[in-house]
Amino acid sequence: MSIGKVVCAVVATVVLTCFAVSGDTAATIMMRSFGRTNEGKETMIYTLTNRNGMKAEIADLGGIVVRLLAPDRDGQMADVVLGLNSLDEYATISPYLGCIVGRYANRIAYGRFTLDGETYTLATNDEGGGIPCHLHGGIKGFDKVVWDAEPVIEDEVAGLRLHYVSKDGEEGYPGNLDVTVVYWLTNDNELKIEYSATTDKPTPVNLTHHSYFNLKGEGNGDILDHVLTINAEAFTPINEGLIPSGELQAVKNTPMDFTEPHAIGERIAADFDQLKLGRGYDHNYVINKAEGRMALAATAHEPASGRYMEVWTTEPGVQLYTGNFLDGSVVGKSGKPYDFRMGFCLETQHYPDSPNQPSFPSTILRPGEEYKTTTIYKFGVK
Repeated sequence: MSIGKVVCAVVATVVLTCFAVSGDTAATIMMRSFGRTNEGKETMIYTLTNRNGMKAEIADLGGIVVRLLAPDRDGQMADVVLGLNSLDEYATISPYLGCIVGRYANRIAYGRFTLDGETYTLATNDEGGGIPCHLHGGIKGFDKVVWDAEPVIEDEVAGLRLHYVSKDGEEGYPGNLDVTVVYWLTNDNELKIEYSATTDKPTPVNLTHHSYFNLKGEGNGDILDHVLTINAEAFTPINEGLIPSGELQAVKNTPMDFTEPHAIGERIAADFDQLKLGRGYDHNYVINKAEGRMALAATAHEPASGRYMEVWTTEPGVQLYTGNFLDGSVVGKSGKPYDFRMGFCLETQHYPDSPNQPSFPSTILRPGEEYKTTTIYKFGVK
């Protein structure tokens, strides 16, 4: 596919506009200021638009998907991710809304692990069930740093390339980790995310994207009527700290089974120990797939709007989280409080606490190797 003609121009209301033209189609990228951090660093939001009119607004702060507009069965666009209006809100109160999570997504028990005979102590920033853990990269994870950003257009597809170097010792991790994340908004209505990283010392790496979805539109009620399927016959059971025990448990004949379509709310209040521990679904599912292969991990359908989302990934796991800790204290973009279960996450990943679980697939990246993984959120209607 030809890239077409690529044009970048400074305009009055937008700092930069880039577009690729081929016949009657166009992919565009617009850039605007998102304000300055407390350290005085300027931040930007980049708006990617595909030829169908779908839009993704992405900030260089945390790689946050601030808005994602997708059509319903009548072609009406709605913003289908939870988010906030200001830089300050994301920096201070956001429960990981729409961000890149790293250096290690999910939990590492007690904030420590042993690698090649040396024990490393990480920042602990969560204490569910009285068990301290390192959660989503620590106190200042990848969600709170300003990434170097470069708008790109390839093959008539708009993208944003983000780059960050996590220094040796940051949040307790060994090694300088050089990370690149590229978002693409394809003309097949896919938000495609490509991750890559290298290191100069052995270190655990587990990156993910943490959008809270509501296919009715953000702020439009809870997500309990969304119909979900997950391509997984097993999950990793958790303890009271939401940390895996190291075992795999079959989903069959339990409320954890989404191998056939079920509404999220259909069994969420069932008398089942895992749902009680998680206050709902907050579990890693073991995707039925060959290692490293791209496969369909999950689908979600919202019957009223007809919006349908597929999640494809090369990762071995996907975390289903049903907004169990949303409590109305965060007010979203539309001015509505984000109450209990008003968004759900499907976070593609390696399994939580893998550095302490030798039976889980390894998350250790070594010098000379490249961490490389891809996830796609594809939108349609049915």
